[in-house]
Amino acid sequence: METIEAKLQPNPPVMKSQKLLLGAQICSRTFAMATTLAATWITITSKQSTEIVGITFDARYSYSSAFKFLAFANAVVSACCLVSSLLVFLLHLQGSNPNHYFFLFLHDLFIMCLVLAGCAAATAIGFVGRYGNSHTGWSPICDHFDKFCHRVSISVILSYLSFIILLMLTVGSAIKSRQIRV
Repeated sequence: METIEAKLQPNPPVMKSQKLLLGAQICSRTFAMATTLAATWITITSKQSTEIVGITFDARYSYSSAFKFLAFANAVVSACCLVSSLLVFLLHLQGSNPNHYFFLFLHDLFIMCLVLAGCAAATAIGFVGRYGNSHTGWSPICDHFDKFCHRVSISVILSYLSFIILLMLTVGSAIKSRQIRV
């Protein structure tokens, strides 16, 4: 009789480890959202003017398509992290269904790839801006626009930090979705 009653009981109480995993996921997603939001803000507000040989030159993020892509990719990822935090909380309330975690894995994979693409584009242009390219005759500009280059570098570092967090979340979602029974 006890076995039948055990089978008919509602969902077992949530274990402490599941609550810790939920808290870690929500904290990680919130941290990723904060770092991408900060990177977006720093990129968008990066600008500097300098005078070289009597001519005023401006450096703004909007002058480079790579920096615009970095800013918009970080903004989209920040919004997606907010949505996924709510989704993780709702999935926890419904119970642990591996099918739902597969879609969360795809979501995490998409936003991780998006932030990585923005980081790669900004890193490539930032490298040319800092060191130039002697083979093509491109001279470095960071010696003239040091404040601008420093702010964009901070933004790229924050974006790479959010990439690492999103990579860990993607791996966690993949492990959780592997429990799907076929």
